[in-house]
Amino acid sequence: MTRLLLLALLITIGSCNEDPIVEEEQMLPYPGVDDRLWPYFERFELEGEQRGITLNLNTLNIQGRIESIDEEHIAGTCQFRGTSPRLVTIDSEFWNRSSDLFREFIVFHELGHCALRRDHDESASSSGVCLSIMRSGTTDCFDQYSVNTRAYYLDELFSKKGGI
Repeated sequence: MTRLLLLALLITIGSCNEDPIVEEEQMLPYPGVDDRLWPYFERFELEGEQRGITLNLNTLNIQGRIESIDEEHIAGTCQFRGTSPRLVTIDSEFWNRSSDLFREFIVFHELGHCALRRDHDESASSSGVCLSIMRSGTTDCFDQYSVNTRAYYLDELFSKKGGI
């Protein structure tokens, strides 16, 4: 009986813990961001860092989700107002049919708005190639974002200061 009381006492004392409870969301790499977007958020921070721009998308209070966007021909959006969290939304239909590189293109474009405060840039070469990842898609230039041109477009993305 004494052993049972001693065991119960040890269990009770052992279960007392003064360590604060860490909420699960605080432990996530990007709270408020769909986990399918995490690799792209992390890549964005790393690409910025390689170009001398330190970004912390958590500190910037940027959230992200993948869901249906009702507007035609819209693959992603960035919304922000005042102190509310900035929100990157990627169209679920686009997401489901796109390659990793094309997903990166759209996520980085939207983070260009939300994190870098970049406006659209409709610059085009004389041959009609879009010169910026920040193009709106409403002009006649065509994208050349590929493994071979990725470095150029990311250099351009992180080299401009935002105007929003």
